[in-house]
Amino acid sequence: MTVPAVVLLLVFNYAPMFGTATAFQSYSIYAGFLHSPWVGLETFRSLFADPLFWSAFRNTLVLSLVQLVLFFPVPIGLALLLNSIMSTRVRTIVQSVVYLPHFFSWVLAVTVFQEMLGGAGALNTFLRRHGMGTWDIMTDPGTFKFLVTAQVVWKEAGWGIIVFLAALAAIDQNLYEASAVDGAGRWRRLWHVTLPGIRGIVVLLLVLRLGNTLTVGFEQMLIQRDAVGRDAAEVLDTYAYYYGVVNANFALGAAASLFKGVLSLVLILAANKVAHLVGEDGLYRK
Repeated sequence: MTVPAVVLLLVFNYAPMFGTATAFQSYSIYAGFLHSPWVGLETFRSLFADPLFWSAFRNTLVLSLVQLVLFFPVPIGLALLLNSIMSTRVRTIVQSVVYLPHFFSWVLAVTVFQEMLGGAGALNTFLRRHGMGTWDIMTDPGTFKFLVTAQVVWKEAGWGIIVFLAALAAIDQNLYEASAVDGAGRWRRLWHVTLPGIRGIVVLLLVLRLGNTLTVGFEQMLIQRDAVGRDAAEVLDTYAYYYGVVNANFALGAAASLFKGVLSLVLILAANKVAHLVGEDGLYRK
């Protein structure tokens, strides 16, 4: 039963790793990476000397930090709220509603925001009818980081609560009964029973999130890059695409992706070490 999944993993995740060799070559699509001449670290020197690369790197870090602060706590809060709903029917309806956007493509998700916040969207139509100035949030570079974070929250927060709901379901109900007998109110039970019960899962997902810091949504950025400009929406993934694939400079694209992969590995190992220092298992323990 696992063979198809293993084959897909090997074909789409491990086999392409051989292509990282092109980052150290003067790669030619006609010669292939087996016959292209080696240039060592020359491609990385060109990459690190490119101000556009550092601009994309800075945008990636800023967007990741904003999403970490504004998005990561949202699924936890939603899971706690859903867990407090006593009616199973109401909980099921709410879960279905908040799950649904996860199955939308980014094209559809951005279109929904365009219809709401774009120049001809519902917000600006309302403002014009009441004689107020309009604000096309969809093309404002200054608020772009908050716009994409709002899109991620709307699309993925509902799906993100699944793991936290499972963790909440695993908490021993006798702990709640014992704390209630001892006089603990709802907030005290939340603080002393619920949050400690899901702390391990929160730390684990935080470690995974930090390891995925340099990935902020290729499709989402690609769709909106032209609307807000390269200075606001260029991230490492779009940089590798435009300056690597589109410009046929595959070695540069591979170098940018390899840099991202190595730095992500360092981040996840560092985050896992910090998890150990605070007494949690993280991804693994020695």
